[in-house]
Amino acid sequence: MDRVDSGLMTVGELSRRTGLSIKAIREYEARGLIYSAGRSEGNYRLFDDTALWCARVIGEMRSVGLTIKEITQLADAYFADPDEPIGPKIAAALDRAEQRIDAQLDELEALRRRIAAYRIDHAASLAGHDPDFAASDPRRAPSAP
Repeated sequence: MDRVDSGLMTVGELSRRTGLSIKAIREYEARGLIYSAGRSEGNYRLFDDTALWCARVIGEMRSVGLTIKEITQLADAYFADPDEPIGPKIAAALDRAEQRIDAQLDELEALRRRIAAYRIDHAASLAGHDPDFAASDPRRAPSAP
């Protein structure tokens, strides 16, 4: 592996420093969220502190539930008008993330209620006291003579 100039790092080093996988970094680069600073003599992608900052921001946005699509939209808005405050757009994205979480929690609570109802409806079978539990299984029906 080539030695890189100070301040530049390979995708592996960027991964180690940010906790993002190499695959994720390559995906983010392909989406235009992270830019490489060129290539080394050995043709390795090189990244600088800008890429490090971008990777950390992406990781932070992912950690609070934003999707890659939302992060891309935020980046597009940020680059389209750098003088416009990005905070309100991030706040709106966080609101959408919370709405998704609320919907997921509602689905999980409904699942919990279905499990509780199943336990009540099938208490004898679940305790091993109901031999009829599998009686309707056609594989267990006696074969015809």
